[in-house]
Amino acid sequence: MLLCVTASHKTASFDLLERLSRHPDTVAPTLVEAGAQGAVVLATCNRFEAYVETEELGTEAVVDALAQATGIPSDDLDGSYRIIDDRRVAEHLFAVASGLESVVSGEGEIAGQVRRALTGAREQGTTSPALERLFQRASQAQRKVKNVTALQRAGRSLVRLSLELADSRIADWSAERVLLVGTGAYAAVTLATLRERGAVDISVYSPSGRAELFAKKHGIRPVPAAEYAAVARRSSLLITCTTAVEPVLGPAQLQHAPVAAGATEARCPVAHGGSQLVIDLGMPRNVDPAIAQLEGVALLDLETIRLHAPLEELQATDAARTVVREAAEDFHVATSRESVTPAVVALRTHIFGLLEAEIERARRRGDEHGLVEQAMRHLAGVLLHTPTTRAHQLAAEGRSAEFLTALETLYGLAPDAGDATAAEIA
Repeated sequence: MLLCVTASHKTASFDLLERLSRHPDTVAPTLVEAGAQGAVVLATCNRFEAYVETEELGTEAVVDALAQATGIPSDDLDGSYRIIDDRRVAEHLFAVASGLESVVSGEGEIAGQVRRALTGAREQGTTSPALERLFQRASQAQRKVKNVTALQRAGRSLVRLSLELADSRIADWSAERVLLVGTGAYAAVTLATLRERGAVDISVYSPSGRAELFAKKHGIRPVPAAEYAAVARRSSLLITCTTAVEPVLGPAQLQHAPVAAGATEARCPVAHGGSQLVIDLGMPRNVDPAIAQLEGVALLDLETIRLHAPLEELQATDAARTVVREAAEDFHVATSRESVTPAVVALRTHIFGLLEAEIERARRRGDEHGLVEQAMRHLAGVLLHTPTTRAHQLAAEGRSAEFLTALETLYGLAPDAGDATAAEIA
């Protein structure tokens, strides 16, 4: 059975999502240790989801394991998550991967995050065959949505939306003094989007020490750690997008040092006389919310961005959801066929075993031209066609247990799920 525990911007506060996202690497191993066959965790700036394959763990046990791994009491989680199970899991993940459940419908970053979630589970050894198939099919569904609908052309990324919101404060992007904090995939997207809008004065700082390499690759200025606070105070636009679990920008970096007695205090934090705009794209948050109380500093964080997200483009969204539903149904049909594969293989093996014995007996009786063998092989194929087809039909209807029961009743065959690992069904 597949389960998904999902907390997102639709069900949980950003504070809780931030707490959940602090240590995502501990969740999947904890779920597997608790008895799950596999687990994949998807942690993004707007959602935290655990996809679990389990036969023994109930939903309560899964949530308890999640609470244990994140250090968040179960009571604090109550009301902030949904449990999705069985056939609904595939459609949900396919919709998530396609951007249908994002703050900005159709945003493109989520597809890569879904792929990286599976890669991370592989590296931790917590994935399973069922979850592998589920996540691979999710990527296929996302690509189809992208290719056959206008959703991602209509949708905008969080980076693009945040800079559109900043337009009301910025008259000339080429005059902005920009400090980018972070050097990951989001930082690269942010840099490209800044340049599209005309920004040219851009520096980069990396809390993990990667600024120089990133700056050299992208043709911008690196900021050494010793100069970080000074550059931050001089910048008119600061954008943070790191994976740090603690804030990397706060009052300590933006407040000026006390002025000497008799000196004139600089009231404005920016050297060229404007105000500062700080955009925090991190989850957990990269910026201490206290900076919003500083004079001349405005903070735009993910929660604010969410409130300004545009209405979905209905036609594109409807078309995309149709693609997702069809992809989910195809996944269930394929999965159902796989569920009866061992039984069909067992039946065919049983029948062909009897067939070979009868063919050998016919040869001993003088079937020199093979006519009897040919007729018997044809008859066996005809007899197997209907039960094989019926098995797949029953499986697609969720009734595979009926075929398994009939097979055991009529032939005494009770195949294990692993019996058909290498078998091919004609």
